[in-house]
Amino acid sequence: MMGKKIRNIRQNNIIQLVMGLIIIILLNIIGQYIFTRFDLTSEKRYTLTPATKDLLRNLDDVVYFKIYLEGEFPAGFKRLSRSTKEMLDEFRAYSNKIQYEFINPSKVGNAGEVRSFYQELIRKGLNPTDLTVKTSDGTSQQIIFPGGLVTYKSREIPVQFLLSQMGQTPEYILNSSVQNLEYTLSSSIRKVTIESKPSVAFIEGHGELKAPYVYDITNALKEFYTVERVKIDEKINSLTQRDSAGTGQFIVKNKYKAIIIAQPDSAFSEKDKFIIDQFIMRSGKVLWLIDPVYASMDSLENSNLTMGLAMNLNLDDQLFTYGVRLNPDLVLDLNALPIRIVTGMIGDQPQIEFLPWPFFPVITPTGDHPIIKNLNALMTHFASSLDTVGAKGIKKTILLTTSQYSHKLQTPVLISLDMLKEEPDQKQYSEQYIPIAALLEGEFQSVFRNRIPPEIRDNPLIDFHDISPPNKMIVVADGDIILNQMHMTQGYPLPLGFDQYTRQTFGNRDFIMNAMNYLCDDSGSIAARTREVKLRLLDKTKISDEKITWQLINILIPILLVGVMGVVQYLIRKRKYSR
Repeated sequence: MMGKKIRNIRQNNIIQLVMGLIIIILLNIIGQYIFTRFDLTSEKRYTLTPATKDLLRNLDDVVYFKIYLEGEFPAGFKRLSRSTKEMLDEFRAYSNKIQYEFINPSKVGNAGEVRSFYQELIRKGLNPTDLTVKTSDGTSQQIIFPGGLVTYKSREIPVQFLLSQMGQTPEYILNSSVQNLEYTLSSSIRKVTIESKPSVAFIEGHGELKAPYVYDITNALKEFYTVERVKIDEKINSLTQRDSAGTGQFIVKNKYKAIIIAQPDSAFSEKDKFIIDQFIMRSGKVLWLIDPVYASMDSLENSNLTMGLAMNLNLDDQLFTYGVRLNPDLVLDLNALPIRIVTGMIGDQPQIEFLPWPFFPVITPTGDHPIIKNLNALMTHFASSLDTVGAKGIKKTILLTTSQYSHKLQTPVLISLDMLKEEPDQKQYSEQYIPIAALLEGEFQSVFRNRIPPEIRDNPLIDFHDISPPNKMIVVADGDIILNQMHMTQGYPLPLGFDQYTRQTFGNRDFIMNAMNYLCDDSGSIAARTREVKLRLLDKTKISDEKITWQLINILIPILLVGVMGVVQYLIRKRKYSR
């Protein structure tokens, strides 16, 4: 009887084994034809956006990553390195065209070869970071390159993983960098593989910023777009072209994906407004960078006093129709960029100090919109406020605001450097989060709707539209946000966002790039910037106070669990086979 029971148990075990093998084989066969992945993390950190998946599946050649995050790092950088590898592995799950290697740049040879290698990486566009690393002998300095080089066919571009965010802790910056990895890596793939670039244009003819003052952002935009400068000059075809539709018919199409109107200082004619309006009605995107008030630091170089006066750009009705109003005021903020001023003389030597200038607000983006998420602080000069207004079917999103310690001055505004000689009265800075930039999305109505005669409205060469398809634009009440400084002695353009006086780098360049990518990105890849990976840090106080307790728990509980399971299994087997 016992022998028969044992044979039955063996047969059941064999059947279960065979069935398990059959199921595994069937799952592998099905997996050859049906691909799926399961992400059980709470924040879905391993779930790629649809745009990234499409990008990876459509690769036609190998994209090779050389990542220089290899070596002995502090825990935060080890996490960044590990997360980068995990993200690349996730990319490889969707495309066998993704390949990578991790390289320790400090182990490429002797000291001289390492220095040469460092210089070569810097020449190729990678920025080094100095770390202070604890060792058994104390501390030591270590240079790392938190980035890599991406190669596709004969092209090679740098990619930086470590974000720059002023006023944030290293832990926060590293976590933001991890959150941004999908966008960082997918953007580098898109940038290195792009074959045909959409066209964008800077508008001229109304006193807009000249080429040297947008030199840096122009070069940055050229990585994704063909960039031109266009003078409208009341020419109906300045932003459009006629394409043949067959049978002798023509259709009017936009030449450009988007246009940038950067700090105009003179009024737009009605014809120029009409041309821009119809560009928008045909799905053209616009980045408006407008100064509603004229104010200049140049006037303060010779005198401590100047005036801020409202500008007449003849754009108020047009922007109002689209859903926003620019206000003729200047915003002041206690969170401001320091400027260099002479505070006195010692002998014949001027005494220079840097004091926060409230007319230059430093804007810290705080929202979760992909344009501003994880963005460094921005510097602004004589910014104004804006309000959103009722416009049917238009969604308004505020992108940038002042701090909670700010206020507005209506024009005409008296601007005097003497205010720096006194401590600011915080009671005056009682207005909070004054908006200075907004995103508008929806079907825009033409400002010329019901305003033009039938001969223009019905003219097929003009092809008038009174409402746009779903479209978007961004309005910023500060033209200087896109302006790069010129070197004070040699006169060459500096990187956008770099302030040569305080030696700080702000996030202006990234903001403009994110804004343009969002406006022009039909694939939705910028949605990857909304990924959130929660930072779960250990409580250092508890670690110190309860160290022994947790060590005992981690050592004894597993041993006790194994012992209890062993006893339970022994009793079960004894009871089973003793019958």
